[in-house]
Amino acid sequence: MSGNRIRAVLGRRLRLAFVGGGSTAMIGPVHRLAARLDDFYEPVASALSSDPARSLAEGAALGIPRPYATFEDLIAGEAGRTDKADAIAIATPNDLHLAHASAALEAGYAVICDKPLANSLAEALALQAVVRRTGLPFLLLHNYSGYPMVREARACVAAGEIGTLNVARVSYLQGSLGQHVEANGMAGLHPRLQWRLDPARGGSHVMADIGTHAHQLLTYIAGARVASVRADVGASFAGRIADDTASALLRLEGGARASFLASKAATGAENALSIELYGDKGGLLWEQASMNFLKIMRPMAAFETRSRGLASLHPLALRASRISPGHPEGFFEAFANLMSDFADILAARLTGQAPDPLALHIPGIDDGVAGVAFVEACVASSKTGAWTDCG
Repeated sequence: MSGNRIRAVLGRRLRLAFVGGGSTAMIGPVHRLAARLDDFYEPVASALSSDPARSLAEGAALGIPRPYATFEDLIAGEAGRTDKADAIAIATPNDLHLAHASAALEAGYAVICDKPLANSLAEALALQAVVRRTGLPFLLLHNYSGYPMVREARACVAAGEIGTLNVARVSYLQGSLGQHVEANGMAGLHPRLQWRLDPARGGSHVMADIGTHAHQLLTYIAGARVASVRADVGASFAGRIADDTASALLRLEGGARASFLASKAATGAENALSIELYGDKGGLLWEQASMNFLKIMRPMAAFETRSRGLASLHPLALRASRISPGHPEGFFEAFANLMSDFADILAARLTGQAPDPLALHIPGIDDGVAGVAFVEACVASSKTGAWTDCG
């Protein structure tokens, strides 16, 4: 992408503060890098750790101009500044999302929040109410919807290329919990795994960590919500208190059927995320292992492979492509696509303009609520063995 369209509109970069995601985190550094990839944001403040001394030290080590000891200090310290942050990116544990995002919104900041939105539907609905009342932009970082060929798949379905959707399958497999890593207690585990495996902080682990991603990917491409589920959610090892595997049959609005599988106990799996959708005119297949390609199937015809960056793709996919065809783009760029779209939305708001309509295809507060409702429905269905509405 040539030029800096945010500086052209605002006369400056957007000022961004970071909360959580310090040195022991995986996703925090991804957020910071993705925010800088298109040069639309300038990091100005941070509260990176729940430990005040470490928060100050880590912010200073990263060269962030205003590192704060705590989140509360950040909110208070930025208030009244003429160069205060425009938005706050939140990468704290799941159980803190409601408090941090609500406080940021109430203080007048747009919010970029890591998924899941919250650990319960009640918390998700409470945060949704704050977003609606303040009217501030809110981005939920379901990064897979930032891949160009995922966006091509969404545009294909919306354009009727596969016809009326009949059946779909989504699967997300990882192998990090293929062994009983916490068998001797959690004290020896990496800090980020300790809180994730604690249901009080991480919720239903497999559903919160990757199940919400698979759900959002399906609904994003299909353009339809999940109406009801019949699910099995639980642990693969006796004594494990965290859910590591979930499978479900789904009924989508409009009548399509789907299957869902998410597991952290698939030993050897390397972030194996894939999705298939089939309608009465054809089907499509996307796999993260081949992220730059989308397979289109049609009856009685050879399948078509579309690759990222080609001029023949839908505008939504072309918007998310940075470099010429034949060069791979990936994980960091997908995050950056969401943040760049959000930058367009926020810059348009700050200048009283209408954002580019192609920037609006990003996950927000309503997607977050739908994801948490899906998690709760799957957990409830697993307990009763019955079909359960997603609300």
